[in-house]
Amino acid sequence: MADHICIRIDGEEVTVPAGVTVAAALMMAGVSGFRRSVSGQVRGPLCGMGSCLECRVTIDGCSHQLSCDRFCREGMDVRTDR
Repeated sequence: MADHICIRIDGEEVTVPAGVTVAAALMMAGVSGFRRSVSGQVRGPLCGMGSCLECRVTIDGCSHQLSCDRFCREGMDVRTDR
């Protein structure tokens, strides 16, 4: 298994350690706001275990994916609302 993999975050290629969650990869890349609420407030991970739904992002074209319970894989395309 490779030590690091490449994913795309909002169109930018980022190298992250293999075996990290999408939420961890986003935070390592300096992204703190993953989505916006209906009132426009910035939202990000809160619980880290998929209960709060605040960490939702679009992964490979599928919206509303929980970034805290999905592991990164080579070539993954992650889109936030930033």
